[in-house]
Amino acid sequence: MEGSKYLLVDAQVVPEVFVKVVQAKMLLAQGKAKNSSQAAQMADISRSAFYKYKDAVYLYDERMNESMVTFYLTLEDRPGVLSSVLGELYRLGANIITVNQNIPVDGVAVVTIAARVGQESAGRSEILRMLGALDGIVEAKSI
Repeated sequence: MEGSKYLLVDAQVVPEVFVKVVQAKMLLAQGKAKNSSQAAQMADISRSAFYKYKDAVYLYDERMNESMVTFYLTLEDRPGVLSSVLGELYRLGANIITVNQNIPVDGVAVVTIAARVGQESAGRSEILRMLGALDGIVEAKSI
């Protein structure tokens, strides 16, 4: 077939084997199954069904609709500052994806944090305002 075409289909109407393939893939990814054979067995499907569909069936993650935000922060180099930033992001409902902290120079460290911000969490500007107000934050921007 020329080029792939994708469909978003309710799991209640697809053959059960597709749901079980997704389950087996999750068991593997989470380390609950040691190999594909064990994952297929735990999901109650044959290995051949797993191998046939594993590269074609994926779980739709509604969180992918959330917006990604990267915060660029300059923090004072003292204990607990980064921890308070991460705690505030958690409190505001952001899902932290990555944290990258540079080596402190002249008493400050640059930190970039990528986070998902969904409907339940505060907006980008509100999060930025709250981060900027924390003790130990020299500068807070979003990029």
